[in-house]
Amino acid sequence: MKTKLKIIVPAIVLLGMIAMMGSCKKENPANGYMTVKMTDAPANYLAVNVEIIGVSAYVDNVGWVDLPCNAGVYDLLTLQNDVTATLASNVTLPVGKVSQVRLLLGANNSITTLTGTYDLKVPSGSESGLKINLHEDIAPNNHVVVVLDFDAGLSVIENRRDSYSLKPVIKVESVTHI
Repeated sequence: MKTKLKIIVPAIVLLGMIAMMGSCKKENPANGYMTVKMTDAPANYLAVNVEIIGVSAYVDNVGWVDLPCNAGVYDLLTLQNDVTATLASNVTLPVGKVSQVRLLLGANNSITTLTGTYDLKVPSGSESGLKINLHEDIAPNNHVVVVLDFDAGLSVIENRRDSYSLKPVIKVESVTHI
């Protein structure tokens, strides 16, 4: 009987230790997190609407990573005085340097002036996207919040009377590591 106990007790203890180790969940240290927000500086229009259909980040050791995006039409002029719109929130990214963020625009872009609402043509926003240099490190379990300033006043070009195009002027307003 003592021989059986000498075998059974250590076996039970070993199985218990294996079960405890298997139930411990560790966070993957190879991931960090990113949130991308957008804001605007003042402009002399009634509305400048841009359709955001995609957001991605270029992680140097991985390539372009598509971020789950809050797609929609955003009136840039409502994003003033520290108001932001969240384009991608708390997205898991591999650890590494993010050298660029890219916004992909749709076709539903318009401008409203005192004389009416007009289509806003975007030369390559829906094809290659609008690339913004960033150069930020994503560290393990670190959350990087990026606020992009999409300057409507400098971005809208009047081609001829009642014909407008968008040549985006976007800068990184702030980067916060939390």
